[in-house]
Amino acid sequence: MDNRRFLREIPFHLMLLPGILIVLVYNYIPMAGIVVAFKRFVPSKGMFGSPWIGWDNFQYLLNMPDIYQVLWNTIYISLMKIIAGVIAPVLFALLLNEARNRLVKRSVQTIVYFPHFLSWIILGGIFIDILSPSTGIVNHFLTWLGLDPIYFLGHNSWFPVTLVGTEVWKGFGYGSIVYLAALTGINPTLYEAAVMDGAGRWKQTLHVTLPGLIPMIMLMTILSLGNVLNAGFDQVFNLYSPQVYQSGDIIDTLVYRIGVQDAQYGVATAVGLFKSVVSFLFIGISYGLATRYSDYRIF
Repeated sequence: MDNRRFLREIPFHLMLLPGILIVLVYNYIPMAGIVVAFKRFVPSKGMFGSPWIGWDNFQYLLNMPDIYQVLWNTIYISLMKIIAGVIAPVLFALLLNEARNRLVKRSVQTIVYFPHFLSWIILGGIFIDILSPSTGIVNHFLTWLGLDPIYFLGHNSWFPVTLVGTEVWKGFGYGSIVYLAALTGINPTLYEAAVMDGAGRWKQTLHVTLPGLIPMIMLMTILSLGNVLNAGFDQVFNLYSPQVYQSGDIIDTLVYRIGVQDAQYGVATAVGLFKSVVSFLFIGISYGLATRYSDYRIF
């Protein structure tokens, strides 16, 4: 019986083969480069011929003057993005769920989904123009209101807020898909019972819709904890400048400057390895919490 089942499932295993090969080539084989974190990498000697220095790169990393500020920036920006990235899609899904005109509903969905598919290279140029303190439309509007222009991308107090705001704008429409799907799974009889009890639209949302969304909200929030050290390299790299390193420099941009610009490959690999280990721990914890509190399992 098992042999017949295996023969019957061979086409499915063959379908998985290309994906497995891609993962092996691009994700597992390059992990051999981890040894660079423990070596003084010399390009002429190669990865395995460079001298072994043990934990020196990690000690150098911990003694860097800005490393703790970079860690704080990464965690702070990531947490703000996680919080805002849950609140905004939920609110949008609730509002869109109240729309009764199907044409309006689909049109709004298409419009708000579109920014998700634009790269930060494109959006970076757009936001630099829009938020410019001298020529940007946002500051022109603030000046028209009698307010002083704000240097959104050049002021340390405003830069993290700008990162979170632009990230939410880009992704809240696409992120609302899971919540819209969760809304369709709420039992319609609960709304009928609420109407019979005299509940209006607000009371129905408060006592039926939101409780129905809470399991999905918990699940998405818990799973987001695995990305707590991923503050968004593409976005930060395209928007930041030396003026906002104090509040906008994150682990990924630090790795880029150390490894690519300064050619300190061993130190950059040590930073990347440190981030990967911490992220792996957070991912394990988040999946454990998701399994315990939301009954979510990968397998």
